[in-house]
Amino acid sequence: MNATRDGPTRRPDIPEDAPDREHARHSPLTRAAMLAAALEIIDHDSVDQLSMRRLGEALGRDPMALYRHAANKAAVLDGVAESVLAQLTVDPYDPDWRHQLRIVARDFRQLAVAHPNVVPLLVTHPLATPLGLQPLGTLRPLEHTLELLTRAEFSGAEALHIYRALFGFLYGHMLNELQEIVERPEETTDLLRLGLNRLPIGEFPLLRGLASDLAAYDGVTELERGLDILLSGLSMTMTHAGPQPRQEPES
Repeated sequence: MNATRDGPTRRPDIPEDAPDREHARHSPLTRAAMLAAALEIIDHDSVDQLSMRRLGEALGRDPMALYRHAANKAAVLDGVAESVLAQLTVDPYDPDWRHQLRIVARDFRQLAVAHPNVVPLLVTHPLATPLGLQPLGTLRPLEHTLELLTRAEFSGAEALHIYRALFGFLYGHMLNELQEIVERPEETTDLLRLGLNRLPIGEFPLLRGLASDLAAYDGVTELERGLDILLSGLSMTMTHAGPQPRQEPES
């Protein structure tokens, strides 16, 4: 093998990650390593591009070895969702439930922006599984939110309503924020960049007129505005609103 002052030259027929794959092949396969590799594939491509065969290749393993840790692809997806949601913490002892829900919402957005291809999985995958059969890690944000709200003297039913309202808003917000709305980035006007010029002006004058506002969408600002509306409304409609909210610093 030829060498240079910077070290030996790698043979072109050997992939750069070959040593890593060889090391992985001779290391014990863990569920955590499998889920981390699955998340990497989803982040890089999409949920649809994940398969047990491709996951085995990424880990340098026979795909059959993966079935010791997951019964099928659906179980892997459950695990990925659980590993992502494990990063979302709720402090059930915060005396200001509104402040804590704002923190949860902001943290959820950060997770979604970091793993945009996982968002549809978090939104739709649990709908196909009864609550009692879902991975425990995916249910902990729910349990801790219920504890937070019942400590604020909401009833259990009210706490569940608040949780559903909050996460329904968050799911919808993130799906809106992460969708691609620019059709022709090379165009010079927002109307053309977003493809709104295709809409008949006589039928959609207001929507066409909002082209600049649509193009200037700010996910952080929209999240905070939505939380203002949501939390204010919940405070007014619930039978117990808890302590007065602390003043939020202006961003």
